Amino acid sequence: MIVNRIQKSTLGLVWACGVDGADGADPVQEMSKFLEADEIQSRLGRLVRDGMLTEDMRVTEKGRAALTVVMCGGVFDIVHHGHTHALAAAKALGDVLVVVVASDETVKKTKKTMLHDACTRRRIVESIGVVDVCMVGHDTDIFASVRAVQPDIIALGYDQTHRTKNIEDGCRRLGMKTKVVRLDSPVPDVTSSNLKKDVSLDVM
Repeated sequence: MIVNRIQKSTLGLVWACGVDGADGADPVQEMSKFLEADEIQSRLGRLVRDGMLTEDMRVTEKGRAALTVVMCGGVFDIVHHGHTHALAAAKALGDVLVVVVASDETVKKTKKTMLHDACTRRRIVESIGVVDVCMVGHDTDIFASVRAVQPDIIALGYDQTHRTKNIEDGCRRLGMKTKVVRLDSPVPDVTSSNLKKDVSLDVM
């Protein structure tokens, strides 16, 4: 069955609202921000008839198979145009973009300083238009969010240290056929670490 763009966007919104670790928003309420009630019911009814949604608004196995879910992660302590470009590129790879923000404990292990806590960083990332779901990652298990989301694609940032093969091998051990891609950047020298250094020099 061919699933059109409108069906995918509606299905993706319903799926995103039900992801473990997300805020659990009501999909009908979310759609009511830009659609009339009759149009919402029409879209949802079509998905139910096509077997992609249940009557109680759960995405079926068939519905999930119609979506390409992309996941990416990072600290996002200082969000800059390198981030926004990467997130837009990640969203272009599929239908739904899930972003995992590193927990405070994880950041403390890898960074010397942290300007914002995980809750704040999550709210900032959620405000970026291309992001459908944002969650805080596990303190010690980087694959906990992967298990919860079951992404079709994991997009690694241009400046992230994770090795593609390690992520692929981890997904295989979980029985997943997730594709791992490395994103390019038009501004590879723009990183949060460099920006923090620049700010430190300015205030000295």
